[in-house]
Amino acid sequence: MSLARVRQSPVDPAFVQDPYPFYARARGLGDLVFWEDYDLVCATTHRAVQEVLRDRRMGREPPAGSEIAVPDHATAFYDIEAHSMLELEPPRHTRLRGLVLRAFTTRRIATLAPEIEALCHDMIDGFGSDQVDLLPAYCAPLPVTIIARLLGVPEDMGPKLLNWSNAMVAMYQARRTEDIERASAAAARDFADFLRGYVIERQSQPADDLITHLIAAEEDGARLSTDELISTCILLLNAGHEATVHTLGNGIRALIEHRATASVVGTEDRCKAAVEEVLRWDPPLHMFTRYIYEEMTIFGHTFRRGDQVACLLGSANRDDTVWPDAARFDPSRAVTTNSAFGAGRHFCIGAPLARLELQIALRVLFQRLPALALVGQPEFADLYHFHGLSALPAAPIGHALAG
Repeated sequence: MSLARVRQSPVDPAFVQDPYPFYARARGLGDLVFWEDYDLVCATTHRAVQEVLRDRRMGREPPAGSEIAVPDHATAFYDIEAHSMLELEPPRHTRLRGLVLRAFTTRRIATLAPEIEALCHDMIDGFGSDQVDLLPAYCAPLPVTIIARLLGVPEDMGPKLLNWSNAMVAMYQARRTEDIERASAAAARDFADFLRGYVIERQSQPADDLITHLIAAEEDGARLSTDELISTCILLLNAGHEATVHTLGNGIRALIEHRATASVVGTEDRCKAAVEEVLRWDPPLHMFTRYIYEEMTIFGHTFRRGDQVACLLGSANRDDTVWPDAARFDPSRAVTTNSAFGAGRHFCIGAPLARLELQIALRVLFQRLPALALVGQPEFADLYHFHGLSALPAAPIGHALAG
């Protein structure tokens, strides 16, 4: 059975601002479609995306013979990727993830709640009484400060960490150019050099921080190598920061525009439900790819070893067969499953921390500033595969109306 073919530039301004009409059109053509602009088969529906993400005959690591050619100017970036559990499969992935989970426990994350809340209050105290762009003033500093504290690196490195992170994740974006590749490689080198110094220091002078716990984590006599440790720290910052910033910005926008801010300042259950709806309705990552490891047929299409398939997470989360009237934002909706954090063995290891940060940040913001309103119409940045705002200007209602 031949797949329906679709065309849509991922850098087209209209698509960047609202990709969901394209997703709806693609879903209507089948569980799988061929996206010509990417030259990729794409899973469009919730069931197809979940099946691909959970099928162990597919994975992130290219099979032998399918490796991509790395340009010399991008080597430093791919040197980091070579040790990242996001890009690996068993047995290395199993070992790395197991070791990280020993240090990055749900129990340890839960203890962060009071300092996340205190940090949110401190940032709001710095807003003043006039207009503020919530992305740099609130959304971005929160996750990078928390991960800096977890790792045990100076908080005043936050802006530098953000710059390195933004440069590196640009490699995954449709707007990628050679200049972006060179900037990403430079950021990877600088980031790795910075962390290497902290790893060496913690090896001789342990402290109560994540780097020390990662150094000490052991499974069957195996520990993380220095390169694995550096790649893991970079992954935790880059993936956690990017997803949380975009989701927090998208969530603030959605809650204000739909006059639903009260949903996050009510009971804890209502706040959790609202956060899950934000993650479903406007997730931070819209595409995630897999390699095929053996010939297989799913949803009527035969893949061969070395093929790739893309999971359209943003499309899967708007599937009407799973959520009635899925295009409607409803913070009281009982969202028990969605694809925002992926699924299967690569399910986001930072999901518990991201959820905690989102729940606290949204609740504190609208408790403190119940009259907060948007200034103008926020626009999305040209970041695809990611989906996040370029700015989020807001102010108390009187100021917002003047804007």
